[in-house]
Amino acid sequence: MKSIGKCLCSLVVVAGLVTATPSGSAAQEIYQSPRDFLSEMFDDNIPLMRTLVVTAEIRDEAARILRHGYGAERVNYWSEGARTIWILEEIGRYRPITVGLAVSNGEIETLRVLIFRESHGWEVRHAFFTDQFKGLGLDADNDLTANIDGISGATLSVNALRSLARLALYFDGHVQGE
Repeated sequence: MKSIGKCLCSLVVVAGLVTATPSGSAAQEIYQSPRDFLSEMFDDNIPLMRTLVVTAEIRDEAARILRHGYGAERVNYWSEGARTIWILEEIGRYRPITVGLAVSNGEIETLRVLIFRESHGWEVRHAFFTDQFKGLGLDADNDLTANIDGISGATLSVNALRSLARLALYFDGHVQGE
C-alpha cells in the first residue's frame, strides 16, 4: 500500500479500510480517518493539498531520521499560514502506523495516531503519550528538543512516533523556508 503522504487517492483507500481489534496478527484499528483529522484541524475548511518534492538532500536526512531508506519522491501536506498538517506512516514492528501531525511555528501542535495496524504497542494512541510531543521542535541535529518517555512493551511503536514527529518537523522546516 502506498503511503498516504504519497498520494491523495490513498486518503480515500485508507479511510475505507475495515476496522478490526488491535489484538490479532492482522489487527487494524481506525481511531480517526485521515479525512476527519484534516476536517478537525481546519474546522471543516480543508485547504488544497500541497506537495513537497523530495530532493536528494531531503531524502538523505529523512533516511537518517527514520534509520532506513526513504523512497518517496513527493510528500503531500496541507497548510494555512505558518501551520502545516502531515499524514505520515511508519512501520512499528511489521505494519504501518498512520499518524496525523499538525506543526505550527516549527513546533508540534498535535500528534494523533489515526490508524494502528500492529498487534502490540497500541497504547501510543493515548493522550498520556501523544501529549508529550506538544510544543516540541527540532534542535540543530534534527532531534526532538525534549525526551519522550517510552511505554513498556511498545518500544517499536514509540520509536515510530518519535521518528514521524521528527520527520514532520523537518518537512515543515523545508516548506516554511520556501
